[in-house]
Amino acid sequence: MSGPAFDLFIIGAGSGGVRAARMAAQRGARVAVAEDAALGGTCVNVGCIPKKLYSFAAHYAESFEEAHGFGWSVGASSFDWETLKANRRVEIGRLNAVYGQLLTTAGAALMRGRARVVAANEVEVAGVRHRAERIVVATGGWPMPADVPGGERAISSNEIFDLARFPARLAVVGGGYIASEFASIFNGLGARVTQLYRGEQILRGFDRDIRRHVAAEMIKKGVDIRVGAKVRALEADADGATRIVLGDGSTVVADAVLYATGRAPNTGGLGLEAVGVKLDVNGAVLVDDRYCTNVPSIYAVGDVIDRVQLTPVALAEAMALVDDLFGGAERHVDYLHIPTAVFTHPNIGTIGLSEEDARPLRADPRLPFGVQAAPSHALGKQRADDDEARRRRRQRPGRRPPHGRRRRGRDDPGLRGGAEGGRDQGDLRRHPRDSPDSRRGVRDDARTGDGIILTRYRLP
Repeated sequence: MSGPAFDLFIIGAGSGGVRAARMAAQRGARVAVAEDAALGGTCVNVGCIPKKLYSFAAHYAESFEEAHGFGWSVGASSFDWETLKANRRVEIGRLNAVYGQLLTTAGAALMRGRARVVAANEVEVAGVRHRAERIVVATGGWPMPADVPGGERAISSNEIFDLARFPARLAVVGGGYIASEFASIFNGLGARVTQLYRGEQILRGFDRDIRRHVAAEMIKKGVDIRVGAKVRALEADADGATRIVLGDGSTVVADAVLYATGRAPNTGGLGLEAVGVKLDVNGAVLVDDRYCTNVPSIYAVGDVIDRVQLTPVALAEAMALVDDLFGGAERHVDYLHIPTAVFTHPNIGTIGLSEEDARPLRADPRLPFGVQAAPSHALGKQRADDDEARRRRRQRPGRRPPHGRRRRGRDDPGLRGGAEGGRDQGDLRRHPRDSPDSRRGVRDDARTGDGIILTRYRLP
């Protein structure tokens, strides 16, 4: 059976796919989008949005403790996992509907079902074949499963938001930003969290100072971070718990084990190889600088091409592709200067090169890098921890932090810059944003130093 013909057929209604569909339809193209899951993709359903909701929830216990310093008397508090899950489902359902409305308003046709490329200009959905001048693959990524004996006992970031019971003991395997975010979040919600990472320090790829600082703060807040820990097997333990056997023979027992060791491009079952599209060894779609595959009518954007797996990057790639195919201002994605917010506790904000990458590019490698400041909400009050117990001290209101350093804090994920100085607020706005939410943006107090961006993002 044959259906109508389209100028552009997009497989996947995540951030990149929906953005490409909207922009192309608004320029007069006949556009179709196929999706077999909830609209909005990873970010809306099991990524950015629910993660931030849970991150905000996790901060409240600490806020209750701090409130008395601001004149508030707070009584006994308790956390209800079922309430958080229910409210998350309501919000995500609202966003699913918003994405559907965006496509409808733009004039794009939405098809529900798994799409398969059957020819260079033909896509099949639910048994119906549709001709298309161009096809865009925007199917995102998928969590990599636990590749150890007993790995079926582990869960991924897809399932962590909706566990039937809140895990009193959570083990997180992995040291990247997803693993570290969930370790921080569930620790803040009240779980006893053990983070297991086989490397020498969590958050590989981030600036060395940031890695050390965040790891130290997470440990102070109660996360048991074990580096150099290689998981050998997962085994059943009493009462439905899981025993994690490590390479040195030691064990960790947890009520839930979250494996967050990476995400792979979601290209299985799309029929791409059958029509000649070349894939990388990990399944990523290989594209050129115009996001075109080796088959001239087939393109790909977002996590499925495995360049930078971030929602703002997928959005930027989608807009660059539509501009190229359907006219408009010439647009190129800058993969170096990508503002990135990491919702560990404390939060991190980065942009540009790390110190390790930037120093060889500087004329004078002795010049200082890095900035640090107190959280803006704290009115200058900071917390200090000794080896035995947490204690608090007050700082004079308005006291400035030490010169040249800036603290990564809850309300102030400071942006660290690279070797390219002189980048101002206008420059930042031309690069991918740290969030698809249009309410977030660069503050008006942006300013630059010698190779260091001294600015920050306003988060709700």
